[in-house]
Amino acid sequence: MRIALKKISRIALAVAIAAFATAGIGTHAKAETPLRIGFSDWPGWTPWQIAIDKGWFKEAGVNVDLQWFDYSASLDAFSAGKLDGDFIANGDGLAIGAGGAKNVLILLTDYSNGNDMVVGKPGITSIKQLAGQKVGVEVGLVDHLLLEHALTSNGMAISSVTLVNTVTNNTPQVLASGSVAAIAAWQPISGQAMMQLPGSRPIYTSAEAPGLIFDGLTVSPESLKERPQDWAKVITVWYRVLAYFNDPKTHADALAIMAARDGVSPALYVHYVKGTHLLSRTEAEKAFAKSDAISSIYGSDANADAFNVRNGVYKSPQTISDYIDSSLMASP
Repeated sequence: MRIALKKISRIALAVAIAAFATAGIGTHAKAETPLRIGFSDWPGWTPWQIAIDKGWFKEAGVNVDLQWFDYSASLDAFSAGKLDGDFIANGDGLAIGAGGAKNVLILLTDYSNGNDMVVGKPGITSIKQLAGQKVGVEVGLVDHLLLEHALTSNGMAISSVTLVNTVTNNTPQVLASGSVAAIAAWQPISGQAMMQLPGSRPIYTSAEAPGLIFDGLTVSPESLKERPQDWAKVITVWYRVLAYFNDPKTHADALAIMAARDGVSPALYVHYVKGTHLLSRTEAEKAFAKSDAISSIYGSDANADAFNVRNGVYKSPQTISDYIDSSLMASP
């Protein structure tokens, strides 16, 4: 607001000064309002519990309210404006954005490195053996994307298999029933499927397609515009968490905190962590570089966007650059 002081009365000037003072108080109050962020039980996100337990957000000078959700519920909460940010898979960011919940990815935490998989029944040892067969998968979700990538990577048409639309949690029973040749699911569901059907095995995993499924922090454009410095502090805390996890001296404590947050033993949780590649700052910055390859978030988003449109998740292709802002990622 600009004021022409030569033409203003003393009374008006006093009102203007009061207005500026009130605005300053309001800005301070807004900064004190917690950033509401959703997170859930993916191994790339449970490390945030370390920051909560250690009090690192307070030390960084940022007020954060990290809220634990089932993953799909976090997407609903973010879409409804109940969260300022959420930890999600990149393709899901496009999907909720197309539905009206605009969002901007500011931090890449990891990519799936084996936790998402296609599991074949006994006797099925390769993707090519699925030609003409039925595959159980929840249509439109991330492991449907993995299945399509597995097929095309093996020179097969997407139409070469028949999809049996199956809620992911039910895929173990469907595979055990013998009604499908394979299922596509993520851990721990895929692991449960292999335990229920001895002799079943992974025939393709996300480890064979680094960057196909990126995960990270996406925030509302309004919150990013209003509080960029606070979001930058959140990113700083993440790299403190990552250093704690990677340090041999503190790794066991980090793993124990993550496992407790997920309600399982560290011995079990370590297997899930192995299927998730936590990105160093250097790796994340490299992934933010523009490229058509899926090793870049731009290429990965473009691939996910094409998948979403092809499978009717939404109708119109999204503008990928609208969903990505790496400006806060510059090394300190």
